[in-house]
Amino acid sequence: MKPLEFFAIDSLLTEEDIAIRDTVRKYVDAKVKPNVADWYESASIPARELAKELGDLGVLGMHLDGYGCAGTSATAYGLACLELEAGDSGLRSLVSVQGSLAMFAIWKHGSEEQKQEWLPRMAAGEAIGCFGLTEADFGSNPAGMRTRARRDGSDWVLNGNKMWITNGSVADVAVVWAQTDEGIRGFVVPTDAPGFSAPEIKKKMSLRASVTSELVLENVRLPAEAVLPEVTGLSGPLSCLNEARFGIIFGALGAARDCLETAIAYAQERDIFDKPLAAFQLTQAKIADMSLELGKGMLLALHLASLKDAGTLDHRQVSLGKLNNTREAIAIARECRTILGAAGITLEYPLMRHANNLESVLTYEGTSEVHQLVIGQALTGHAAYR
Repeated sequence: MKPLEFFAIDSLLTEEDIAIRDTVRKYVDAKVKPNVADWYESASIPARELAKELGDLGVLGMHLDGYGCAGTSATAYGLACLELEAGDSGLRSLVSVQGSLAMFAIWKHGSEEQKQEWLPRMAAGEAIGCFGLTEADFGSNPAGMRTRARRDGSDWVLNGNKMWITNGSVADVAVVWAQTDEGIRGFVVPTDAPGFSAPEIKKKMSLRASVTSELVLENVRLPAEAVLPEVTGLSGPLSCLNEARFGIIFGALGAARDCLETAIAYAQERDIFDKPLAAFQLTQAKIADMSLELGKGMLLALHLASLKDAGTLDHRQVSLGKLNNTREAIAIARECRTILGAAGITLEYPLMRHANNLESVLTYEGTSEVHQLVIGQALTGHAAYR
């Protein structure tokens, strides 16, 4: 029996959900898992090739309606994220940033012209997007960003730097958030605009199979129609982050599941003291406890997905899901590594790769500490981080 079978997860899913999940799993098993260790070791990934394949698969912006997007349920999108991250967190990050950050920003806050220009190509994987919010000194406090856009006649001129931007160096379009005299505004920035550059960040120990970049904007001149017209203020980028965090709630469980299934298989094959490692009480206790936490996280994720589909999901509930599932996922990855011993530190097995990736997943899209304080504020009425 596999860990999630204890929880009869398939009984909670529709036939369409299962079909989408299985299609993405088949792609990850065939295309990603045989290659991802090499991508991770070399810190390179064929992002454009993968984007086109993921577009053909229909997962880019899959939870959005129209403009070439599939319009699936939140549950189906979550399950796709889970299967992608069972391959690697970097792959799920590519899809999350494309669909839930860059595409969602244009879909939710953009003009009809912006939607028509970018969304069909992004859904097909023919154009890659990135999302420029975080700055080196302003991660958990994006309201303090220093990137600024000023009016110059009918144009806008952008100056500033963004940091830790997934897809940045391979993107065709960047959604960049900047301070203006009117408040924080979003801009659709073609990456071939003069003054825009995106140097890749090297020497990472986590998310190595992912493109991470700095965005540099030096007097980037944009026409008036480049601004996202439907939102002013921090609510714009935060609405996008809420979409991405939802995918992480499921995605982190994919990494945890892959670790757990790997550890169980290894423990059954590894003999020690004349019997399988899986036959020892301590090993079984580890496996039982990890399976319990994985299943509880899955039930939480599915419940939040049902709320999202019903239109009643609160952003604080998303914080609850991300806090729990990333925290439990990294604990599972670390515990599974102990079952494999020295073998667990090699790229022959996915455990250390997943654990290293989850170090980033734990803190991006809101650190665990910030999500704790979001939940604490909801429960006590006091904003402890202000």
